[in-house]
Amino acid sequence: MSATLQQANRARGKLSNSAALKRTSTLLEISRLCAQKTTLDGILTVLVEMTSLELNCDRGTIFLNDPVSEELFSRVAQGGLTREIRIMNNSGIAGAVFQSGEAELIHDNYADPRFNSLIDERTGYRTNNMMCVPIRTMSDEIIGVMQSLNKLEGQFTDDDLSLLEEMTRQAAIALQSLQYIEKSERKRAKEMAFIELVSDINSELDLSALLNRVVDETCSMLNAERATIFLHDTETATLFSRVASGAEISEIRLPSYAGIAGAVFTSGQSMNIPYAYADLRFNPSFDKQTGFFTRSILCVPIVNKENRTIGVTQVLNKKGGIFTDEDEQRLKAFTAQVSIALENSKLFDDVRRVKKYNDSMLASMSNGVVTLDPALKIVTCNAAADQIWEGVPQLVGSVLSDLLSDDSSWVQERIAAVQDAGVSEVFNDVSLALGGQTRSVNLTISPLISEDSDKELGSMLMFDDISNVKRMKSTMSRYMDPVIASQMLDGEGGLDLLGGVSAEATVMFSDVRGFTTITEEYGAQGTVSFLNEYFSLMVDCIAQEGGMLDKFIGDAIMACFGLPVAKEDDADRALRAGIGMINALWEWNRERRAKSLKTVDMGLGLNTGMVVSGNIGSPKRMDYTVIGDGVNLASRLESACKAYSARILISETTASHLRGTYRMRDIDLVVVKGKTEPVRVFEVLDYHDKETFPNLTDVINQFNDGIMQYRSCNFEKAVERFERCLSLNPEDKLSRTYIERCDFLRTNPPPANWDAVWMMNEK
Repeated sequence: MSATLQQANRARGKLSNSAALKRTSTLLEISRLCAQKTTLDGILTVLVEMTSLELNCDRGTIFLNDPVSEELFSRVAQGGLTREIRIMNNSGIAGAVFQSGEAELIHDNYADPRFNSLIDERTGYRTNNMMCVPIRTMSDEIIGVMQSLNKLEGQFTDDDLSLLEEMTRQAAIALQSLQYIEKSERKRAKEMAFIELVSDINSELDLSALLNRVVDETCSMLNAERATIFLHDTETATLFSRVASGAEISEIRLPSYAGIAGAVFTSGQSMNIPYAYADLRFNPSFDKQTGFFTRSILCVPIVNKENRTIGVTQVLNKKGGIFTDEDEQRLKAFTAQVSIALENSKLFDDVRRVKKYNDSMLASMSNGVVTLDPALKIVTCNAAADQIWEGVPQLVGSVLSDLLSDDSSWVQERIAAVQDAGVSEVFNDVSLALGGQTRSVNLTISPLISEDSDKELGSMLMFDDISNVKRMKSTMSRYMDPVIASQMLDGEGGLDLLGGVSAEATVMFSDVRGFTTITEEYGAQGTVSFLNEYFSLMVDCIAQEGGMLDKFIGDAIMACFGLPVAKEDDADRALRAGIGMINALWEWNRERRAKSLKTVDMGLGLNTGMVVSGNIGSPKRMDYTVIGDGVNLASRLESACKAYSARILISETTASHLRGTYRMRDIDLVVVKGKTEPVRVFEVLDYHDKETFPNLTDVINQFNDGIMQYRSCNFEKAVERFERCLSLNPEDKLSRTYIERCDFLRTNPPPANWDAVWMMNEK
């Protein structure tokens, strides 16, 4: 070998040793710098700067894998690009390298079909060449990729690719560790925020404010459009919501078994429904009322510490997709934490509402009420008592014995007797002198009873001032509505007023089915006794909802809601009264059946419209009543119950006035006797339960679809729907009626301009 060749070999050896030494120094420097960084952003910045410097390139980008979203994300890059980039971990060149685990050299990016030029367009930067390597840990796990872009002189080489792989592997341990630490810190911060949020929420006692807060936090936490908290009202067996985020309705009430919320409440199991309108349990009527379109639903039960379901949380419309299992678990955890606050706030709200109700009741009572402590000192006094005993300087704070005259001292003895016996006593039409003022009153003395039987609270006195006017009111109220009697005696309308006024009201007609058999078997006395007992039950249901009993017509009842004083929810009151009347009748039937007595059924018709009300008659004899087409239609609907095998039929106008949500179905377009224009008629089924009407919701959905097919002359499809109704509930006679109609119309096709209107020739 020549001396020149030997010198060249020695020079190459020195150069190779120098390059190896430099590479080792670079890797050690990376290890040292990475070890000094305590944040993921810091180590990413160091790695990008070092690789760009050592590889003499314009820019570097590190993509780390997000295993939750299956995305590669870049948080730091040189050249002023500070915006975060996220791509799927199987797209583009970076995704290909991440999936394959093989490093790649790209000398012309725009010639590679995998290259996404949109990123260059968005950032204003042009990528000419690049190399991309997987970031591997010591256990050979790929946690991301690194790209070096645009070699400043020439093209990237295999040595460059090898160096980049070694540098990223050297930093991978620190990257993975800090990624875990950052993930833990985020999780810890989220948990601390969650704990602070729950603590803040649990300190709220006002139910409305609490519901608002929980709804807002739920929407924010799950990135949803709307959330609703339904709490269970044990007294009415309903689910109620005071707040619906983004809606105008202030309170919603529905039976505790109705809809998606009812199904979750009764079963205690969560429901995640990606497509609401594909689920037959979903009731779209609420969407129609509010104009909101429900796409997806997540509903979970709210369970208290005794493992009792106290309500449900319903979240609607996940933004950008559907609710996930993780969303469900987060919502469960959140509701579990706030359930105690919800229950406490509801109890506090109940107590406050009861107190407010009691205060309002005492303030509005015409009877005077005073309460006494055990020493007979007057503790409270309502406005009526002050009015009755007007002239007595001071009631509250006075001792009763100091106010009673000698003739009225017996009251103290009776108070002591009542407290000893624990039973109220009533003294009718007694003369009582208090503070020098004498009144003729009905007096009731009642003990104030505590849950703690050993603790004596005192007693309560109730005074009824029985003036001549009150005596007359009491007598007249037996023969006419108490409100009308009060107006006549107070001069509101006057005895001389025989005219009338036009007003909107909801009129109810009810009739007993099978009454003829009762009269034949029971005779005159038995029939009167039967009717008195029946009317007592029905009138109580009407009065409970604020209705006015107009008259008894044989075994029928006519009642009005909205007269003489209108309320905002008269249609709902009338319908609730009708549902209560059927429930009361069924309970009465059970009692009669147990005594081997005959049972009866009933039908009701309700219509809302303009009526004329007033005292009609002569100066010698008059009757307060209502007349008009609105009254006649309610009567016709009651009669139509027989033809449609129904118990409650309402007109379209009544249905449009309803504020609550009821289980009803559109059953026909009818022209009643004496009319020419058709009326849309609905059947209300809320008095049913699972035993009396199985699969009610499914039957309603199938029936409504059948009616649409029927009115479109698709009688074959209509029969299929009605037969499905019968398979769900073989006792659904209305579906059988429509099958018979369809069979007739298939044999006798209607004219081309048929409007599906049914003519009713009977009253």
